[in-house]
Amino acid sequence: MQKKFRGEVKIFLNRSTQFLMAFSAVCYNDCTYQQKKVLALKMASVVVLIDSESKKKRHKYGLNVFELYIEEILAHAGIPFRTITEISGLDTCDADIVIASVTAEDEETAGRLWSYADSGGVLISYGGLQALAERLGVHKRTPAETGYALLPEYELAPVPLRYLRAEAWHTEQCAAAYGSLHRISPDAVEVGALLQQWQAGSGAIHRWAVDIPTTVAQLQLGTKPVLADGIPAPDGTAAINENILKADDGIELDWQLDRKHTDTGMPYFAYPYADYWRQLLVSHLIRCALDRGLTLPFVGQWPEGTEQVALISFDSDFNIDETAKTTLDVLQKLNVPSTWCMIEPGYSPAIYTRVLEEGHELALHYNALEKEDGVWGADAFKQQLEWVRAATGVNPIVSNKNHYTRYEGWGELFKWCEDNGIAVDQTRGPTKRGNVGFLFGTCQPYFPISWFDEQNRLYDVLEIGFVTQDMNHPALSDTSIVEPLLEQIAKVGGVAHFLFHQIHIHEKEPVRRAIGELVEKARERGYSFWTSQQVNDWQRKRRKVRITGLNNSGEVQLECSSVKQPVIVWVPASEKQADMSYLYGIPCVQQVFI
Repeated sequence: MQKKFRGEVKIFLNRSTQFLMAFSAVCYNDCTYQQKKVLALKMASVVVLIDSESKKKRHKYGLNVFELYIEEILAHAGIPFRTITEISGLDTCDADIVIASVTAEDEETAGRLWSYADSGGVLISYGGLQALAERLGVHKRTPAETGYALLPEYELAPVPLRYLRAEAWHTEQCAAAYGSLHRISPDAVEVGALLQQWQAGSGAIHRWAVDIPTTVAQLQLGTKPVLADGIPAPDGTAAINENILKADDGIELDWQLDRKHTDTGMPYFAYPYADYWRQLLVSHLIRCALDRGLTLPFVGQWPEGTEQVALISFDSDFNIDETAKTTLDVLQKLNVPSTWCMIEPGYSPAIYTRVLEEGHELALHYNALEKEDGVWGADAFKQQLEWVRAATGVNPIVSNKNHYTRYEGWGELFKWCEDNGIAVDQTRGPTKRGNVGFLFGTCQPYFPISWFDEQNRLYDVLEIGFVTQDMNHPALSDTSIVEPLLEQIAKVGGVAHFLFHQIHIHEKEPVRRAIGELVEKARERGYSFWTSQQVNDWQRKRRKVRITGLNNSGEVQLECSSVKQPVIVWVPASEKQADMSYLYGIPCVQQVFI
């Protein structure tokens, strides 16, 4: 289905990626010459090179190829790209920009990559290109397993960014260098540049020292399967070593360096590092296109009319009908939809009827907690899902969140979700007062990557993690974390997912106040409240939107299927015009398609 351009370009002003409400709108036919000139740039062709034989060889020897996550990063950003699986495809791909994601480190590959750049292409790598090191004059390599990258400009990354894998190159031949790497701590001695650029004939080679796709994937899911308790916070605020395997046993952040404290002393992981890495990667890609006199349009994160999205979910622990009624009354007054994750034995049928009638979603709360006779396994997951379908009368059940964020291994949970038709998981979030916030480096809805035994494929399950639970509960954080979390989530366009329990809404007046305060502060910042199912439906439909090009008038050409809401496409501009929007630190023009 071809979506129609509405004949309107909306221009929003955005400072430091926070959208302002004020905007002006103009008809395209009445645009100034400069605006038409900006919109009429040719679209860049982006190709991702994933050499299939190199990928197979690494999998054969039990190695993960998390570099493959570049495809998820680009798809999430709504950027059009193609993938080629053989190095020989460079000769005929006709690409303006090639991302060398997975390649062999041999002379043939080096020669073809060099020839591509030499003939005018832009070649980008994230921690790779080992075979080109000698040609690029590299005389020293400094590996840096964990550390922080400092950027000279803080518009896209307001703080040093934590990375998990890097190799700095030292050379006198690069044309330009950007940022710096610091091992272990941002205050440590610099070990090399973050980004280096070389001229190659009429083209260019850009190499990031940080393997950004791998860092994003591992911040979100960890560097290894969860097989043992994690290391607790030294200040005693997050005793995760409780002999219960959970999602937060596998975090890759630093208790001292990556947490801040609110005015009331509440510690929290303050920065969604993975999301900032995503933004940095996309910004650089767009700038590479603009430097070549091209543009790289991308699909907006949310439909027109939705600035930011918040999600409230509930876990039905204890299953007391009276607590459900109190919670429904509170939600009715606040006028917000929510997602209810149900654990056995559940509520009375009348509760489910009211939940659905008032616009809420019913979901699964899978219980694998051993002290409650729960079992971690595919059969137990399936049995509990069958129970919730029968008890609620809802089929399909779209979403799941594990009780107590119970989690082990790597991707077993996502595989069970796939096998049973669960489209969304919400398990990845904090369990303690001291590890709330962005403990997995992200607030984005994303598709997780598998381990090498499943060829590092993407699971067909949308993960929507949460940032905190039951604020103002005596054992948990207070509402002083609401504003800083909402502000950070707005900057990266994620989902503000807050978890509560009906029993605490019923029994603890401070928790009831907390949910009201959250809703008020979120609405003040332009957040709309969606259910987990709504987020899933939109994100999956949005990813089916295909940008196929620009016509001579500068209008984006789209292919869509089953997208009912207005789609926003942003077109990066070669020069700033009055009142233009800034996304990824770049002036952009908005086109809306209905």
